[in-house]
Amino acid sequence: MTPAARLAAAASVLDSIAHSRQPAEVVLKAWGAANRYAGSGDRRAIADRVYKVIRARSRLVWAMGGREDGRALVIGSLSLIDALSLEEIELLHSGEGYGPRPLSKQERARITSAPGELPGWVAAGLPEFVVEDFKITFGERWTEEAHELMAPRAPIDLRVNVAKTTVAGVEAELTEAGLSPARTPWSAVGLRLSAEPPPNVQALEAFKQGHIEIQDEGSQVACWLTGVEPGMTVVDYCAGGGGKTLGLAMLGQPVVTRAPKAEAEAAPVAVWSPVGGEGAAPQPQHKPKAKPVEITSTIRLFAYDVVQKRLDNIRPRLARAGVTADLRLLGQNGGGVEDLVRQADVVLVDAPCSGSGTWRRRPEDAWRLKPSEVERLHALQVQILDRASALVKPGGRLVFVTCSMLRGENEATADAFEENHPEFAPVPVAEALNAATLTDAARERLGKLAAGGHRLRLSPASTGTDGFFAAVYERTA
Repeated sequence: MTPAARLAAAASVLDSIAHSRQPAEVVLKAWGAANRYAGSGDRRAIADRVYKVIRARSRLVWAMGGREDGRALVIGSLSLIDALSLEEIELLHSGEGYGPRPLSKQERARITSAPGELPGWVAAGLPEFVVEDFKITFGERWTEEAHELMAPRAPIDLRVNVAKTTVAGVEAELTEAGLSPARTPWSAVGLRLSAEPPPNVQALEAFKQGHIEIQDEGSQVACWLTGVEPGMTVVDYCAGGGGKTLGLAMLGQPVVTRAPKAEAEAAPVAVWSPVGGEGAAPQPQHKPKAKPVEITSTIRLFAYDVVQKRLDNIRPRLARAGVTADLRLLGQNGGGVEDLVRQADVVLVDAPCSGSGTWRRRPEDAWRLKPSEVERLHALQVQILDRASALVKPGGRLVFVTCSMLRGENEATADAFEENHPEFAPVPVAEALNAATLTDAARERLGKLAAGGHRLRLSPASTGTDGFFAAVYERTA
């Protein structure tokens, strides 16, 4: 494909993303499958352009006079991001072959005029309606928080399954595979890979053997706040994709203190053969494989969700990790939990939310979110917390978690729960930071962020993680 044709394709993909609820990654893959003539270099260039545009969308829309179509955004990106001259942009818009049509008079005017002073929300790269929320939460740091959430590409965080192997063992595995893993600062069982170039984690032997799972460090920290110990009854009330279910399941297993040894297959033995020679030809040696680790759970773990397909998708992940959980379908009105009322030592509620804490991974979601959706999600969270809290036994712990950056979902929901449920007392975050899966640095840093309170906020700017909110409670009556 010519550079011009790549630009036309990127504009088309951007239009498809705008009219879809699918992640940009899925739309890009669908485009590639439908356009087999595009080589790997073409697909990579188109994807790079698409993500550049999405991350700078507010600035590009402003520069192009409010236009939001893919063509206008691509043209704006060539000027504002690539710093191409008008002549260079026009050469790419000659209308020849599969390239985009020539620039209009208005388009020329937009890319040659001075943009003027940008409004704060445009400069920050956020949807306008969330700016006030950010200002209240982060004060003078709100633009820094916005930039780190929207601009950089997120790294790939892994959780080492210490029920099967050790962090050092996985480090060695990944290094041997040509990667450069680094320890995560807060999770003692986390490793971090650069997103450039993006590694194919699922193709790694460590992944296939269940030694690692992809899980952001913030999500890992949320699991470690639960205080799960052997013998407990544990509930993951909103299991979703199962990431936290797997993390909780790992907490219920004995910890491996030594990486499993790889056992070489027996060497071929020369034997008499009727087809000549003194014996059979030696067979090629295979790379030694680690001996499977047998795991016995020390907790009763229940994972609930309202969608059966999500639960079905968790099963192979549990099998690969070598852990178990009782997967149960939750009724639309909260039915199906009657046998666990006031029985659980720990209930984790990873509530449905806007996902605004993951906008550095899915920046397209920022432009799909509406104020009415935040209000709907807040009401849903209050309802879910009310139902889930009924499962906590006296002295048990309830942990409310979202992957949101917005007060309208986080603090607002926690406030409502506390007002409606005086039988739950706040648990200072500092008291929930005693898990062996947390580092000493985590106990110091996260304790300071919580400032002695029971609520904890993580963000790309403050902790280098996705955005998360957690509130910790204990049933007292």
